[in-house]
Amino acid sequence: MSISRAIQRREEPFTSVQPGFGRLVLRRFDPRHDSWEALTRLLHRAFSRLASLGLHCSCADQAASLTRERALAGDCFVAVCHGRIVGTLTVEGHDSHSQCEHYRLRGVASVHQFGIEPKWQSRGIGRALLAFAGRWAAARGYTQLALDTPFPAAHLIAFYRAQGFSLVDVVRFAGRGYDSAVLSKAAAARCSSEFAHLPGGLRHTLSPGPLV
Repeated sequence: MSISRAIQRREEPFTSVQPGFGRLVLRRFDPRHDSWEALTRLLHRAFSRLASLGLHCSCADQAASLTRERALAGDCFVAVCHGRIVGTLTVEGHDSHSQCEHYRLRGVASVHQFGIEPKWQSRGIGRALLAFAGRWAAARGYTQLALDTPFPAAHLIAFYRAQGFSLVDVVRFAGRGYDSAVLSKAAAARCSSEFAHLPGGLRHTLSPGPLV
């Protein structure tokens, strides 16, 4: 199936069953049934560790209205387990107005508002969402998937490097009291290898067919 035809198709949720993990569904955030307020509280919890380190990201305390505004700038996806949203990210296409030069490049898609419920971290959910975002970018013809994280957050930079991202810039975004590391990776070239590192059920579920 061509990329253009794939993009026109409505994506179906991806589902996996993991031992001791339950049924994990990756799908679009649906404002008809999902709550912006609940999603915002999840982001607050996910970013609380950074806030405790003095790295004050917008997601640590932003209002639900800002969560909604930022999510609607791209496509917002969620990870659901036991009927509860346990992770989220928003992936955007080319942003010609970004303060980050790399984000302004036409071949670059970027990840924002990426957070996992603290007690659900280190279970592969973040890796699955990033792989999901990589397929979104590749299906739309983007060659790079990028994101930013506080430069002092060495544990996050190490995590992203383990997913194949490389440091491409350091930027001081307006309103932030710290430098941000901008990391990027090939959206298509590493797509298949990403799935090899996912838990077996997720790898089986995410690898077939286009992400549209």
